[in-house]
This record gives sequence, structure tokens and C-alpha cells, in this order.
Amino acid sequence: MQELAKKYSTIYKSFDPSSLYCYSPAIVRLKSGRLIVSIDIRDVNEERKLNGHYSGWYKENNRSWWQGKIFVSDDKGESWMEKGSFPFIHARPFVCGDTIYILGHGGDLKIIRSDDEGETWSECANLTDGQSWHQAPCNVVYANESVYLVMERYKFESKAHWKVRALAPVLMRGRLCDDLTKRENWTFASELSFADVMDDDKTDYFGIPFYKCEKDETTPLGYGRKVAPMGWLETNVVQFKDEKHIWYDEEGKTFHLFSRMHTGWVGHGSMLKVVEKDDGSMETMLETVPSSKKLLFVNIPGGQMKFHIIYDEITKLYWLLGSQSTDSMIDISKMGKDRFDIPNNERHRLVLHFSKNCIDWCFAGIVAIGDTVKQSRHYASMCIDDDDLCIASRSGDESVYDAHDTNIITFHRVKDFRSLVY
Repeated sequence: MQELAKKYSTIYKSFDPSSLYCYSPAIVRLKSGRLIVSIDIRDVNEERKLNGHYSGWYKENNRSWWQGKIFVSDDKGESWMEKGSFPFIHARPFVCGDTIYILGHGGDLKIIRSDDEGETWSECANLTDGQSWHQAPCNVVYANESVYLVMERYKFESKAHWKVRALAPVLMRGRLCDDLTKRENWTFASELSFADVMDDDKTDYFGIPFYKCEKDETTPLGYGRKVAPMGWLETNVVQFKDEKHIWYDEEGKTFHLFSRMHTGWVGHGSMLKVVEKDDGSMETMLETVPSSKKLLFVNIPGGQMKFHIIYDEITKLYWLLGSQSTDSMIDISKMGKDRFDIPNNERHRLVLHFSKNCIDWCFAGIVAIGDTVKQSRHYASMCIDDDDLCIASRSGDESVYDAHDTNIITFHRVKDFRSLVY
């Protein structure tokens, strides 16, 4: 199997892989051909923070400071220039006309804008007040003269180290002609957390959760491993375009949210539906199948990890970029020290799939493989650049701290990606 894009250019590299890590790459292409990538970095070096080596950090806890960074390329990703920083994380850039926005969170939702192709950026504006949000740089959808994207709000407190049971994926809508740095120009859908819709005691015969876990706190598994409660996170939004699709909406008012599922198992994601009402409000609910049963779990290759979905108007296909698991059935007691977290949490194989309906996925190829299980190629985002796919990946090299806390952000180009369809 040939890797589609093993070769890469480096967007950002940590100067101290043992204590300064890089995450959350997101990429967008402008009409001019310029590529813009946003990332965030995390510093756990207390002495360096006290010396004020960086400015504009968002304080996550007493151990870490975070900062977002912006890079641009005018030579198709061969080289990158830093163009600014921002005090929030889990961000993504998106384009509305001649304006570029970067939206993320630092507790509350925060946003900046540029009106000169990313050369300069506005001050940070808050879209919420006193709330706690989450996400990863997932996709955006344009429809109804608006942009749609998902952020995730913590609906309640949790004792778990990873509070995915408390997250509610929230579809947000902003009109393309409005100033989206202003809260009044966004509409937020109603909220459903995983705890609102899922009873963990009623999942027998599905094998989930794979490991016994508590509903509101972290569960030790032994051998230095632990598991969080079941939950969802890192949500993409999709609008079905095929008139033959069972969930096609001819009025264009229905959207489906596809999330990563944390169950300890592999290949499972979740799906919610959001319907726009006549008054402009948006209601979040479970989808219904022809038997009248509610649908929550869907099969997604790599659904146990963060994935990214985009729709290509030329092929009329959805493209899925995610992680491939190869060894999820290993006994925890026999896992090597280089393996991160629990067995299904492999991060070193970045793979591409396509689908006509977001349910039946066809394998398109392996984008890139790290040289070891620590050298990740994961948490990637993509955009279309004429006949190619441009990919920004959270990656590691031989000096990486571990598979999660990575030290480089890499750029990959899958050339003539539509030729992969069969």
C-alpha cells in the first residue's frame, strides 16, 4: 500500500517537545489560493510562563497555558509564515465573502476576523458569557446564505478527567452578510448532552462500553490506564444533497451532526438531527429509521477518534479523514509503554474514505503513517484545492513526547484525490 501523502512540509515545530505541545490544526483555502492554518500550542513549563516568554495565553488549569497561532502559505503549502496569535483554542478558520473568521473557545466562545486575507486580525470578541465550551477543528457547511458549524457546550459538571458525557453538540448558524463577531448575529440550536439521550445500562448486546466505567467519574483499569464515561465529542455537520437519500430534505432545513464516540470500542460514531423551524430556531433531536426506532450509533471508520468530513460538489461524495485502528484488541496488561491511553486510541495511521450517503464508507487510501506508534498522524483537517486535498495534521517525529502531546504540525497534499473513486 502506497501512502498518498507521506511527504510533508512543516507548519510549526515545538522547540521543546518535552513541555510545549501543538494541537488542533485547521485549514482553509481562500479564493486567491492562499492557505490559512490555525493551531494551538500548550506550554507546561512553569518557569517559562513566569518569565513571560509568551503572551495572550488562555489558562486551562494550574499546569497549562494555551495559545492559538495563525499561519499562511502562498506557495501551495511548501512554506509557511506566521501571521498572528489569539487567546483561545480548538479553533477553525472559515470564509464568509471577503472576510475570514477564526472561531474557538477559551471557556466561552471567542472569535476574531480578518478582512485582508489573514495579514491582520481583529481583537478577540466573546460570543458567550460565563459558559464552558469544547470542540476540535471540525467542518463547516454553507447553505441558505448562511454558514453552519458545531461547537460543544458542557451542560453540567463532572468528576471525570474527560467530561464527554456532559457535552452537547450545538449547531450554530450565522448569515454570510452579517458581522459574525457579534453574538446577536448567531443562532444556536437546542441542546442535547449524551447524558440526556443515552442510558448506559441499556446497551447490552452492543459491547459498549467496552470497559466497565462509571457514569460521572474516571475509572482506573490498572497498569496505569484509565477510562472516562461514555460520551460524544468533536462533531461535524452534514447536509444530505442526494434526492434519493432517505433523510433528504427538499427544503434544505435539515442537518445531521456526526460525532466521535468514546465507548472504548472502534468504528462507532453518533448522529443527531437538527431541523430549522419556520421561526428560524433550530431543534436538535435523534433521527428515526423506517422501523420507527431512534438512531444514535452509526458506523464510521475511525469513529473512535476525531475525524473530518467535507463534501465535494464535483464527485457528489463526502470525504472522511480519520484514524485507523490496527490493534484495539490487545490486552491492556500487554500494551507497550509507547502506546497511548486505552487500546483503541491509536493515532499513527491517517486514512481517507469516501461515501455517497455518510453511512456506507469506501476506503480510498492511507494518507500517511508515522514511523512508530508515538509518531502520530492524526486529528487532521482538510480542504479542497482544485484537484487536490490539502491536509493539516497533528503529528510527531522521533523527538515527540507521546502520541497525544505532539511536537509538529505537518502539511500534506493528496494529489488528484478524485481519481481514488472506484
